[in-house]
Amino acid sequence: MPSLIVRLPNHLGDACMALPALGLLARGGFDLTLAGKPWARDLFAAYPWPAIALPSSSLARVRTLRDWRSVHRGAQALLLTNSFATALEFRLAGLRPIGYATDARGWLLDQAVDLPQLLSQVHMVEYYYRIAATIVRDAPAVPADLALRVSDDAVARASSMLTAAKVASPYIVVCPVAVGQHRGHVKAWNGFARLCDGLLARGERVVACPGPGEHDAVMRAVPNAVVLPQTDVGTFSALLAGSRLVVANDSGPGHLAAAVGAQLVSVFGVTEPTRTRPWGKAVTIVGSENGWPIYDEVLAAVETRLAG
Repeated sequence: MPSLIVRLPNHLGDACMALPALGLLARGGFDLTLAGKPWARDLFAAYPWPAIALPSSSLARVRTLRDWRSVHRGAQALLLTNSFATALEFRLAGLRPIGYATDARGWLLDQAVDLPQLLSQVHMVEYYYRIAATIVRDAPAVPADLALRVSDDAVARASSMLTAAKVASPYIVVCPVAVGQHRGHVKAWNGFARLCDGLLARGERVVACPGPGEHDAVMRAVPNAVVLPQTDVGTFSALLAGSRLVVANDSGPGHLAAAVGAQLVSVFGVTEPTRTRPWGKAVTIVGSENGWPIYDEVLAAVETRLAG
């Protein structure tokens, strides 16, 4: 099988949305190696694809990629990132990548795929899938679900974490934090505390699991939830997969919940559902890029999912 190194997107949600593209490449006969953030190893631990954790400095990333190329001579490369910097790093490492002709980097690419206006408006799952389809013949339609595999080890770790916290199934996971801003606006809905307290009053078990550096923010957002210790992406995937329901902002945890097939209510207020909504049949979207939904709208979506 021809070797292919794939530069993953830098954000957890985008890496989840790239899964159909990776599956297409694997089924198309490529021997995949993934390159990206250190958490990629945990995210794709149930797959046979080795994952290279790229260092933080650009020079070190070039050296790491060059070392990989020295073992896999003649290998192809595909960029799921859009930046000039990632294309330059791959070229300096002696790789000639395929990618979208974005960020004035077309001259660095072995195959620069034009980005027509229509493609710039499609959902990110389709965006990644179409660049993969340029090197795979007869690509089928994009799958309706991401179907991220979760390793048995991750399931065992999640079970142990819940046992230690004295949380029994069924449980609901809330993901109230969204890092950063979008066009100057906060990306987190402000109704999580009220929702959590309402669910607790009905006898539901509600847990939250902070990401790196998020513990204090999560405690402020849902002070009455069971706040679990920070964990790795694989264990978090298993925690979400075993839940009765997940309620999340448009964030990495929301995309991860959709990827493992969890029942999900995804709350939007500033980002665009048409391009970045979590992908899957078990997802309910509430709100839009034009403003946050009122509390009763979110509660109604939660109740519908719980009833279903």
